[in-house]
Amino acid sequence: MNKFKRIFVIVMDSVGIGGAKDAANFGQVGGVSDEGANTWKHIGEKMPNGLNVPTLESLGLGELDDINGVKVVKDHKNSYVIRLNEASNGKDTMTGHWEMMGILTTKPFKTFTDTGFPKELIDELEIETGHKIIGNKAASGTEILKELGEEQIKTNSLIVYTSSDSVLQICGHEKYLGLDELYRCCEIARKLCMKPEWFVGRVIARPYLGESSDTFKRTSNRHDYAVSPSGITAMDILKENGLDVSCVGKINDIFNGCGVTITVHTSSNEDGMNKTIEIAKGDDFKKGLCFVNLVEFDSEYGHRRNPIGYGKAIEDFDKQFNELLNVIKDDDLVMITADHGNDPTWAGTDHTRERVPLICYSRKFNDGKLLEDRNSFADIGETILANFGLNKDKTMIGEKIEELIK
Repeated sequence: MNKFKRIFVIVMDSVGIGGAKDAANFGQVGGVSDEGANTWKHIGEKMPNGLNVPTLESLGLGELDDINGVKVVKDHKNSYVIRLNEASNGKDTMTGHWEMMGILTTKPFKTFTDTGFPKELIDELEIETGHKIIGNKAASGTEILKELGEEQIKTNSLIVYTSSDSVLQICGHEKYLGLDELYRCCEIARKLCMKPEWFVGRVIARPYLGESSDTFKRTSNRHDYAVSPSGITAMDILKENGLDVSCVGKINDIFNGCGVTITVHTSSNEDGMNKTIEIAKGDDFKKGLCFVNLVEFDSEYGHRRNPIGYGKAIEDFDKQFNELLNVIKDDDLVMITADHGNDPTWAGTDHTRERVPLICYSRKFNDGKLLEDRNSFADIGETILANFGLNKDKTMIGEKIEELIK
């Protein structure tokens, strides 16, 4: 039986690989459904010479779909490749990550992408915080700074905005509003947004610095005020049994600290991979799960409908992924996956309901191949538990992938 001491799960945030079985039931503004969306394939089509990802190619990526620039390699004995459908009702960050760890979400998180937040919520927020609210729409974080940053400073107001995720984001200047005041206002917003009619998964503090629209820049002092998972997760079970659950990037925020033993903050995809490589090389992470999120694929390129930038980011990741594979140990398992799609060629700016890739690499494997599509992201978490001889809670979903731990 394959027994791994350390398992790395790296989420290429939003890098889906073709419409899920029920993609026609999900859509974008204007009535365009997600049927036909395919983040990997359409990025490959937009790249002038296709995608150059020799590391992922060598592990069998090309068997998952026809991706321009990616050859079909069938001889990849050290890796299994699979496509996963999402069982939960949603296509957002929290739903996808929670499902990986065993939670089935039947009621999607509320979003306010099309309309902004209700007047009643904005009025309450103004009264409770003592600040005027400006913005109140779906927007890019950098663009809304250019548009409203100077007004925010001048009027001591709060910029409130959202995205296609279930989030309420509050933007304020670190120097003129102050970090403590921004955080206080976000705590008030979190309390208000626990009401069912205004419920969102996360309230996010988005501080910035600079003196004009040309120089404004968001800082690393972002803080997320999330809700805890709706049930027990694989992370909880690992932690309860004395195993490491080391979380890199925004994983800690997504799970509101539940089931987390170590948190490593990151500033970019590159930084996230560098820190994951250091964890793999070091001796502190001995046994358990290292759970990594690389958010820039989604935030910087998917929502901004920038397929070329997205493609280049994937190519950069491929190089760093090769560095990681060079330092992992013989009894490590590495899983590459995604939490949803965000096809940068699709209508609107929303996530897309897609299957996600699962590429599993270990030097212990000797008969790697393409496996059949599976019905839930939760198979990741259940496989991890089975590897460590642990059982999932009766409330959890997921079936172990036999080939990985046979």
